[in-house]
Parts: sequence; structure tokens; C-alpha cells
Amino acid sequence: MTLDNPKLLTLPGAMVERERLRAAGRRVVLTNGVFDLLHPGHLYYLQKARALGDALFIALNGDVSVRTLKGPTRPIQDEQQRAYALGALTCVDAIVVFNQPRLTAEVRALQPDVYCKAGDYTLEKLNAEERAALQEVGAEIRFLPFLPGFSTTDLIAKIKAAAEI
Repeated sequence: MTLDNPKLLTLPGAMVERERLRAAGRRVVLTNGVFDLLHPGHLYYLQKARALGDALFIALNGDVSVRTLKGPTRPIQDEQQRAYALGALTCVDAIVVFNQPRLTAEVRALQPDVYCKAGDYTLEKLNAEERAALQEVGAEIRFLPFLPGFSTTDLIAKIKAAAEI
């Protein structure tokens, strides 16, 4: 079954949308992540990220990159399902799936006004290549407060524990 998701764009399609927004004088915020099993921490973060500009673009880790980052049992939901869930959120304007280990090409292509990550990151923890690309395009780098008590890993553990009851 194909899930209709008008917010899921190819990188060239996202570049066209980015240019349209730039021409209209609108600020684009870019974030990235896995977003497997959406939970209140994700929702809080995405709403705060959207408030930093006029449009929120999400670079979503593709299934291959998630397995590389998180191991062979992840993602729980495939990239189309995760993109569909994100696309249902009013705070999200566009989603691009990426499969490379780094977001460098997407940063250079989309040239966001603002790039943000959750507060468990710092400037020093950002990949040097990605940080250089962000600086190259003049993106403001922001770290949003981390909402403690919510993580996909913890949620998966709770589900597994509930299944054993």
C-alpha cells in the first residue's frame, strides 16, 4: 500500500520549495533524525523547531542509515511510514529522506536559514563536515531544550516489558 504524503519530497523537489520560500522572504528551519515511533519528546521538539522560522523541513534518516546508526532491529517503522506520520503534523512543511551517513549534501542543497537539533547535542558533537556545510551556507545553528523522560529506545523497552506480562 502506498501512503499518500504530499509533504514527502525528493531533494530536487525540496530545493524548488526552498527557493519558493526564499523568494517569499520566509525563513526555513532544517532538522534531521530517525523519528521512529513518534512520542511526546519528538512532538515537543518539532513544534519548538517550527517556531524558529516560517517552515520546517525534516531530513529523515532512510532505513539503511537507521540500521547503520541503531542496529539491525531498527527502524521499527520503515521510512515511508515514518515520513507519513511526520507529514500528518501541522508543524512539518516538508520531508526529505536521506540515506548517506551525513547530511552535508542536503544542507548545501537546501541552504536552511536555521538548523536545529535537540539539546543532547552541542556544537562540538555535530559532525565536523556537517558543521562546515552549515557555516558555508550561513545557517544559524540552534540547540533546543531536550524534553527528559522520552526516547524511542525507552519506549521500545516498555513495549517489550509489557509483552512479557
